[in-house]
Amino acid sequence: MNFSFKKKYIIPAVASAFLFIGSSFKDDFFEIAKQIEIFTTLFKELNTNYVDETNPGELMDSAIKGMLASLDPYTVYFNEQDVLKFKINNTGEYTGIGALITQKSGKLILREVYKNFPADKAGFKAGDEIIQIGDVLIADFKDDASQLLKGAKNTKIDIKYLRQGKINTTQISLDEVEIKSVPFFAKIDDKTGYIVLSRFNKKASNETKEALLELKKQGATQIVLDLRNNPGGLLGEAINICNLFVPKNEVIVTTKSINAKHNNIYKTAAEPVDLEIPLVIIVNDKSASASEIVSGALQDLDRAVVIGSRSFGKGLVQKPVDLTYNTQLKVTISRYFTPSGRCIQAMDYAHKENGVAVRTKEINYNSFKTRKGRTVYDGGGILPDVPMEESKTSVIANALLKNDGIFNYATVYYYKNPNLGNQIPNFTNADFQDFKQYLKNQKISFDTETEVALKNTLAIAKKEAIEGEISNEYNQLLAAVQKSEATQLDKNQEEIKNLILEEIIKRFQYQEGFYQYYMKSNSEIKKAVGILNDAATYKNILKI
Repeated sequence: MNFSFKKKYIIPAVASAFLFIGSSFKDDFFEIAKQIEIFTTLFKELNTNYVDETNPGELMDSAIKGMLASLDPYTVYFNEQDVLKFKINNTGEYTGIGALITQKSGKLILREVYKNFPADKAGFKAGDEIIQIGDVLIADFKDDASQLLKGAKNTKIDIKYLRQGKINTTQISLDEVEIKSVPFFAKIDDKTGYIVLSRFNKKASNETKEALLELKKQGATQIVLDLRNNPGGLLGEAINICNLFVPKNEVIVTTKSINAKHNNIYKTAAEPVDLEIPLVIIVNDKSASASEIVSGALQDLDRAVVIGSRSFGKGLVQKPVDLTYNTQLKVTISRYFTPSGRCIQAMDYAHKENGVAVRTKEINYNSFKTRKGRTVYDGGGILPDVPMEESKTSVIANALLKNDGIFNYATVYYYKNPNLGNQIPNFTNADFQDFKQYLKNQKISFDTETEVALKNTLAIAKKEAIEGEISNEYNQLLAAVQKSEATQLDKNQEEIKNLILEEIIKRFQYQEGFYQYYMKSNSEIKKAVGILNDAATYKNILKI
């Protein structure tokens, strides 16, 4: 089949699909139909007349993504593979190897291996780079290579991987994998239970309820609920988790939209587990969406003390809409508001300045009242009752997490110290100096916003052929920025040492060992326990 033949049949199909979608709109029908007709005409003429051979599928994909990118980061198009990943995130179940994998700069890296799942049984370790799956070389595979590691249960896959410069081969057998919403719970002391809630998939409320009941059975009379780094998930699960601690028919969250059909009030629907047990919730700047609903609602209802740092501020509600050919649109339909009326959303993507979203105009650190009359504030996200500076991630630490400086150093450390086992490493000042030397030897760039902006300026100068005229000044500025970054390394030494230590512990002791260490050593958890152990302080914060 030649290319002109494919064009002839693809274009009408696309056009008819778009016209069908257009016919379903009620508002602004003429304008929508007009723009669809313009687009389909343009699309047809472009494919018919362009000087080189075009790929209609890729062009359409780019057009869709470009259109959605002008709205907000959460309104997205899912192709068939994306739909599968979306379902995994919501259900927490899939058939695969049981590992967290990232594809970055053309490399497929195992970030974390889950205990007793196929990757662990096959001997994989965090830091391993998969270079071939079956007959597919990862370097030549441009799509999401992690999808090659999913399939039917008991499927055997040959894998070639790189570890510490040496190529290894193994065979892995796929199995059912369950991603827990509550990866860990335990008693911190005789009376304090600790629950980690890491995501809101369809099992989140059941797993949280089971953890709560088990901790109470073990004698826990107060609870710490850790929502740090939880990106959110299913709204219904957030409401059900609140329902564990508040009565039936309690308003948890309200959604508001320009489209009246998306205006809703969500209430609890079941009888609670415990209305009295003292509760502290920990959040940070990576706690988003459903995490903010839970922390915000229980704060507004004076049911929990919230500590940590201001949460992310993701208060836009999405709805999945099935499209043709097993694709899907996840579209933003409304905004979240807490029971007191606070808007959770921090950024206003509808009113951008110079192409950049600004803070939502309807929130400007206005004051609101909780049920018992405490003053709380908006401003996007949830502001804790007890803010903790150490909950915020410093700029330099964020850079080290983003550029894998900490992750890669932990890999090197793991192989240099193979016999640590269940011991907690003593990460000394000398080790920190070794870490800094590692960054220098590996020429790892921090790529802070300042450094990236400076490098972009030089790139533009090269295009304009003036880099020679500014090279001296550029080098001086770059040296000053890098010196500042080195200073920030030392200034935030304790924070960075803790992050390195936590990554190292995960390598030797998996998630369970990490959380066992974390709940005894983390300053926010210690603060939470201190508040719970001081009944007068707890009651004073909540005005009860």
